[in-house]
Amino acid sequence: MLARLRSDIQCILDRDPAARSTWEVVTCYPGLHAIWLQRPAHWCWTHGFKWLGRFISHCGRWFTGIEIHPGAEIGERVFIDHGMGVVIGETAVVGEGCTIYHGVTLGGTSLYKGTKRHPTLGKDVVVSAGAKVLGASRWATAPRSAAMPWSSSPYPRAPPPWASRRASSPRRTGTAPT
Repeated sequence: MLARLRSDIQCILDRDPAARSTWEVVTCYPGLHAIWLQRPAHWCWTHGFKWLGRFISHCGRWFTGIEIHPGAEIGERVFIDHGMGVVIGETAVVGEGCTIYHGVTLGGTSLYKGTKRHPTLGKDVVVSAGAKVLGASRWATAPRSAAMPWSSSPYPRAPPPWASRRASSPRRTGTAPT
């Protein structure tokens, strides 16, 4: 267990150039606190203590601004950077070594209980700020998503058709053509 805590701290020191010391990471990184609170919440959830798991999760959300459902499976060396507003749903799976930035939602699209409703992130996936990854999609190992408003597919979507239009258009002078 102590080795896993050290691994959590080291992954932040390795991936965040702003992290200056172990003490700073342990005391000032809400993503780390959220991960550490999710582990006992997940244990309670999987051992039948559902209310206690939800209560620990709720306290973690209040303390960190990061909401991780106790049913979610979080791998080792997961780094939630600038985590305010991160939401990870009940059936989500976050693989080892993933990095999640602020404002990310790993959300569900189905209302059916007992089904896979949330995304699965493979190993070393990076999900950028503000991304909304919805549904039971699977993200392969090591892709990087751009900041995007929404995705239900395992790969970033193509830009909308209007994004490729040229910014310049014929100039209007106020006179009708003759």
